[in-house]
Amino acid sequence: MPHDNAHAARIENGIVREVIVIPYCNDDDAQVTAYCNSIGLAGTWIDTSYLGARRGKYAGIGDLWDGTTFSAPTSGDE
Repeated sequence: MPHDNAHAARIENGIVREVIVIPYCNDDDAQVTAYCNSIGLAGTWIDTSYLGARRGKYAGIGDLWDGTTFSAPTSGDE
């Protein structure tokens, strides 16, 4: 089944700052970042699965990104 949309998380210093809906970019972070930058959204953008099927969980604002997976912050992470 083809995908029409995807979700992208903007990462700043290992923290998710924003999550948006974008056109599907083949689960390719370089394409995701290039697309977001091309529409005026600067920064590093990472593909995140709404169903949590990839990268540990669906990214939410304030979640942590370790370069491989998203995780919820714990009380010592602020």
